[in-house]
Amino acid sequence: MRPVVRTRFAPSPTGDPHVGNIRTALFAWLFARHNSGSFILRIEDTDVARRVEGAVEALMGSLRWLGLDWDEGPDIGGDYGPYVQSERLGLYEEAARRLVEQGDAYYCYCSPERLEEIRAEQLRRKQPPGYDRQCRELSEEERKKKENEGITPVVRFKVPLEGQTRFSDVVWGEVKFENNTLDDLVLLKSDGYPTYNLANIVDDHKMEISHVIRGEEFISTTPHHVLLYKALGYEPPQFAHLPRLTGTDRSKLSKRHGAVSIGEFRKQGYLPEAMVNFLALLGWSLDDKTELMTRQELIASFTLERVKKTAASFNPEKLDWMNGVYIRSLAPEDFLQRSLQFLERDLPSEVMPPLSVDYIKQIMPLVQERVKTLADVPELTRFFFVDRLEYDTELLITKGMTVESTRHALGVARQRLAELPAFDAESLEEMLRPLAAEMELKTGQLFGTLRTAVTGQTAAPPLFQTMAVLGRETCLERIDRALDRL
Repeated sequence: MRPVVRTRFAPSPTGDPHVGNIRTALFAWLFARHNSGSFILRIEDTDVARRVEGAVEALMGSLRWLGLDWDEGPDIGGDYGPYVQSERLGLYEEAARRLVEQGDAYYCYCSPERLEEIRAEQLRRKQPPGYDRQCRELSEEERKKKENEGITPVVRFKVPLEGQTRFSDVVWGEVKFENNTLDDLVLLKSDGYPTYNLANIVDDHKMEISHVIRGEEFISTTPHHVLLYKALGYEPPQFAHLPRLTGTDRSKLSKRHGAVSIGEFRKQGYLPEAMVNFLALLGWSLDDKTELMTRQELIASFTLERVKKTAASFNPEKLDWMNGVYIRSLAPEDFLQRSLQFLERDLPSEVMPPLSVDYIKQIMPLVQERVKTLADVPELTRFFFVDRLEYDTELLITKGMTVESTRHALGVARQRLAELPAFDAESLEEMLRPLAAEMELKTGQLFGTLRTAVTGQTAAPPLFQTMAVLGRETCLERIDRALDRL
């Protein structure tokens, strides 16, 4: 029994990290931190054809953004390195050779074309696809003949043809498979690179991983892994397979449901603390009511026993709600600093940098309550930065008003605003509310017209504070343009 908890996240660098993979990393990280253990980052880059340039940096960047620090990994080293599989090929070759010598694996010389023909025929007969074991019992003479033909073999695992393979899973309990349903999987490819099924067994053993936490989709290959642990004389780790993620329609989570990569959520302005909270509740819960939890609360409460078997639904609306809660809880200065990069990125090109931080400080409190993601900020505040507003003139004419009454109301308001001694929110309100009554208008009619004139929007931050930030000159210029439109 391993006394120390050691978990790992072992992604393949094949693109932007999927939210499902990051959820797995989060659960492994929380479990390690809860148990004062170690969280290891390992890069499984043995699928050479699918490697994507920059993917490792994207993976590390996503983990750092979420605050999921690692104790050992490619960039910081550790006692069990190297932590990149392509730098550990000798270990896998040695293990594969040993399995062949023991009689637990064999060399397979079948061409990709033959394997494809077998698969097509099996599908035609509605049989489960799998290798037909043609090379399993080749004689020494037959093997030499194949090698003399210049064929470089793969190494396949020799699965027992009878009996059952069982394993215990923290989430699923006792799991069993009939051995006659298991395929003789490839362990070492002809290019010398291992498959996942061999490499992760060797690495998890060598790195003394105590708990393998991964997605439900790996349950079907776990019996092979259990058999490999036994054949290699390794002590198996504890397994915990997490429930799959689905969209709200209960189908597999994919791009048609919206963003699925962590990088995309970051670009869209979600806060890392909100993402951590949201992802932690996908397949795990503290109870049936707690939804908002800090990182420290999650660490203190996380156990694998509370992971559910049922699929976890990724609900974008709930994420938006949760992100909004976190944004509203930010200190004003923090909200400003986090919003700056989105303003610089998404405001129109006519808005020349650098932006005035003092000016933005006045704006941010007006929109913080209305923001769901930081990417909303540029659109909500755009009218504070541009010179000219684009809007439909009809929006100036509020319900119950005409072009003439609107022109009159704006004209009177403009005159009073020009004469107002102080142009602050309190003075504006003290003047404009009575003005509406004086002109026998509802406040909503006058304020709606003014709001469109000075912001170009029918829904905007509080009117008086907005006008005060824009300033007298800008407000008067925009009212003049509105009068011209009418």
